[in-house]
Order: sequence, then C-alpha cells, then structure tokens
Amino acid sequence: MTLLDVQNLWVKFPNRQGVFDAVRGVSFSLGRERLGIVGESGSGKSMTGRAILRLIRKPGIVQADHIALEGRNLLNLPEVEMRKVRGQQISMVMQDPKFSLNPVMRIGDQIMEAYLLHNRTSKAQARAKSLEMLRAVSINDPERVMRAYPHEMSGGMGQRIMIAMMLIPDPKILIADEPTSALDVSVQRQVLDIMDGLVKERGMGLIFISHDLNLVSEFCDRVLIMYAGQIVEVCDADKLHDAQHPYTQGLLQSLPRLDQPRKYLPVLQREDDWQKAPIAGDQA
Repeated sequence: MTLLDVQNLWVKFPNRQGVFDAVRGVSFSLGRERLGIVGESGSGKSMTGRAILRLIRKPGIVQADHIALEGRNLLNLPEVEMRKVRGQQISMVMQDPKFSLNPVMRIGDQIMEAYLLHNRTSKAQARAKSLEMLRAVSINDPERVMRAYPHEMSGGMGQRIMIAMMLIPDPKILIADEPTSALDVSVQRQVLDIMDGLVKERGMGLIFISHDLNLVSEFCDRVLIMYAGQIVEVCDADKLHDAQHPYTQGLLQSLPRLDQPRKYLPVLQREDDWQKAPIAGDQA
C-alpha cells in the first residue's frame, strides 16, 4: 500500500546569479516501510523532507507534479488544512532536540500541546497519553521528565522526547532527519530500536534521512542515494554495499573500516554527468 507518492519534486531558491536548484526532479513512493535517503551534506536530503511538509520558507519555491498522501495532493491544500497534516498525518523529527524543544516550557506541557492540537480531549487525558508515550520510548521516570525543562535532559533523552512528541498524534508517516547524528553509538542504537519498534507496531511509513551509509544499510528496507539534489541510485538496503553508481561506490569506499584498515581513504572523484540523469525512486 502506497502512503506517499512524490513525483518530479523541485526546490528552488532565487539568488543574484539566477535560481539555485536545491532539489531537482526527485520522484519516489513510500509504503509501510523504512525508506532511507542518504548523501553528503548539501545533497538535498533535508530539503526533500521539508518540502513534503511544505516547510520551505520564502523566497524558496516548491514545485512538483504532485506530493500525494494516500491520493490527496498536499500542494493543493490551503495552509489551514496543511497544518492538520503536519503532526497528525506526517510528523518530522529534527536533527537536534536542543533547537526543536522550547527551552522555557516544561517537557510535559510541550508533549501535551502536541496531542491537544489534534485531539479534542481533556488535559487529564492528554497527560495520561503523554506519560504512556514517554514510557513507549523507554523513559523510566516519565513523571519526573514531564516536570523537567529541556536543558535538564541529555542528548539521548532529548531525542527520545522528540520522538514521543512527534508520534503522540499517531501519524501515518514519520520523517526522521538525522535523528541520531548527535548521539554516541550506544544511545544511537537504543533510539533506533525504539523507532523501529514503534513504526512496526503502528504500521507506519518511515523516511530516515542520514549521511551514515552503514547505519542505513542495517536499519532501512530501501535506500535512495542523492547527489546534487537528484536521486542517482535506488537499491535494497541490505544490498547497498553492492551499489553500482560510482558516487555510491565512492561514498562507501571513503568510509573507514575496522576489518579492512587503510593508511589513506580514497578521495571521491566526481563526474559532470552524474548531474544529468536523475532517476525516479519508485522505478528502480
């Protein structure tokens, strides 16, 4: 079942030289699966996620044949309707919780606000739901966390709180923009296990944006590889290390490996024709 279908997505920014194309002709579909989007910084990964939710600020321009959520084109919705989509149907976990959580509001109030925004219910019910959600992301003392402020939490706790806040409205799709990049390896695995369990339990679709190819190959089902705003290759996550495109091979070869130590890592040699032929993610 297709939850999201994106066709010919462009994100453009006017500048003094003309127009800069940050995302160029991206097409893909998402079912009830874990879809990874990988590429180096500036490849258009985060812009793609933000464009789906129409979070690109002016003078940025978003164009597409359609961005269809279960058949409904999000580009045609007025802003008041789009606000109902954000959070309730598609949620996005940002990269660093320090910049996403309000520093002067208690954590419990912020989570309850996310629930009350999309549900007509009492504060008591919202509080009970918030405590339940905090337990679901493996926070052992949710009562204390509800009373705390964001600065009192570690990076791993902050990221769990963000996941709880984004999932409490019970969305159909979760977009996770490098949710583990600021965490150490042990906490990173815990957060991924929590996300994986919740996605499977709820039958959600997940778009996992990352620059970590090894992490994506272990965690996701399918992978889109982006370069210069385009999708250059699509493959099954467990076959990522057998990818054929020279850009993907270059990224893989530039990663240090404990089992194959090398004195020098090769430098990625870029080719001009990599930018000439974008491919549609749902056609591979």
